[in-house]
Amino acid sequence: MNKCKTIGIDLAKNTFYFIMLDKQGKQVERKKLNRQQLIGYLSKLETCVIAMEACGTAHYWGRKIGQLGHSVVLLPAQHVKGYLRGQKNDYNDAKAIAEACQHGAIRPVAVKSLAQQDDQTFLLMRQHVSSDRKRLINHVRGLLAEYGVVLARGSQVLRKSLPFILEDVENGLTDEFRALLFRQYTQLERLDEELQWYDERLAEKVKQKDVCQRLIKVPGIGPVVSFSLRAWMGSGEQFKRGRDASAALGLVPKQFSTGGREVLLGITKRGNQQLRSFVVHGARAVVSRADGKTDRLSQWILRLVERRGFNKAVVALANKIIRIAWVIICRGESYKAPAAV
Repeated sequence: MNKCKTIGIDLAKNTFYFIMLDKQGKQVERKKLNRQQLIGYLSKLETCVIAMEACGTAHYWGRKIGQLGHSVVLLPAQHVKGYLRGQKNDYNDAKAIAEACQHGAIRPVAVKSLAQQDDQTFLLMRQHVSSDRKRLINHVRGLLAEYGVVLARGSQVLRKSLPFILEDVENGLTDEFRALLFRQYTQLERLDEELQWYDERLAEKVKQKDVCQRLIKVPGIGPVVSFSLRAWMGSGEQFKRGRDASAALGLVPKQFSTGGREVLLGITKRGNQQLRSFVVHGARAVVSRADGKTDRLSQWILRLVERRGFNKAVVALANKIIRIAWVIICRGESYKAPAAV
């Protein structure tokens, strides 16, 4: 039986390269295995730490390897790159992963369960349908403008106007273009029906999950944001505090400090771009409606808007929302609305 401390695996589609390091960080062995050999070889090893980049198929292999009794560590690829030395090749990549894991300075990514991957797949497919519909609407509006038919912004304006445009014989549109426009209209209707199915299914999922029901009570969090937060954060145990969660989502200032002089710039925009956008838009809705309210949160928002401006107050509230969400998810608590001042 081979004894090892850390194994770094460079994942690929069919061929896997790995480097084995002992407790002192010295290279003990290196191997090249195909997809069929990997699990069989790892099953013969004594329990050790196996590190991989959090890239495509990483969660699948993390679950499979974890079932063998090994400790699986997934590391963000952008942070592992700093440990790469010499020429870039598969063995050096695997060694960089192993050394980054042994160093222990990089926060690992939690291995997602099948249920978490199902939830993320659902959200990705919903976003794909929504993006397709948005692109189609903009495409049709642009085509109509080329024929002299200019419509106001908004998807509802286009939906209501298209039937009348198709039936109007005096708008100068050719029969060829009407036929093409009709096909685009039917495609838009199909996308509307598809997105409606996802929204109905999302509402059902949110009702069935206690965590989502507790998250919805937080100002700025609705069904989509609550479900997305739960899918992204999981159990929340990978973060020591709520501040770490907000930093992982990119809602903290970017630093460019040197010589004792601290310079804070805009937010880092790390992590899940779509979720961050959802949270910021939810926070913007809360900030825009805070005027005239007397509860502590609204008063805090109004003071922040007066002192730092509307947009910075929105980001600050988004940061606070993520911190609150972490407490709700990780500690199982419920949100209590702040009392009036």
